[in-house]
Amino acid sequence: MPVVLSQEEVSQILSSVNNIKHKVILMLIYSAGLRVSEVVKLKPADIDIQRKLIHVKGAKGRKDRYTILSDVAIETLGLYLKMYQPEKWVFPGQKEGLHITTRTVQRIFEDAIKKADIDKEVSVHSLRHSFATHLLESGVDLRYIQELLGHKNSKTTEIYTHVSNKDLSKIKSPLDLIMKNSYIENKVEGDEGYQSAKGRYIRSKFQI
Repeated sequence: MPVVLSQEEVSQILSSVNNIKHKVILMLIYSAGLRVSEVVKLKPADIDIQRKLIHVKGAKGRKDRYTILSDVAIETLGLYLKMYQPEKWVFPGQKEGLHITTRTVQRIFEDAIKKADIDKEVSVHSLRHSFATHLLESGVDLRYIQELLGHKNSKTTEIYTHVSNKDLSKIKSPLDLIMKNSYIENKVEGDEGYQSAKGRYIRSKFQI
């Protein structure tokens, strides 16, 4: 059985990350149930702010799917996009034209759990497991979770019905449930630039 993080532990992990790019990466993995291989390959066109959906293309040889985009993640992601204005990849790597590597994301997570003082044998994939578990615990139907994760289990395929994108967009991400009564600060390097960018972002009213 995969190790699952509690909602409090997820909050601690995300709050421990000061680099906005790193924070957004971990937020999206947890709040949308993305695989690491999926988050690194995201392109700006894959993100639909208005419909609160992420288009995951051809994941692991499977058909394309949509998953949810958290309200909390939208705010932080929007700020990141305003600050860095990525073009080809949402999360570009150090080498020109290439996206960030999965190993880099793993290191980001490893650093975060150390800072958060989480004493569990977990990996960055545990965020995806936690996404599914927390949705199930909050009462979301298993067939919707199946669609969000992009799972195609041959033994249970017949019990899953088609889920429309309209239905998916109504599901609350567990990140929004965690942050309902609190807020993960977007502490990032370079406070002056951050505050200026944040001000521009708020004034833009999410028109990115």
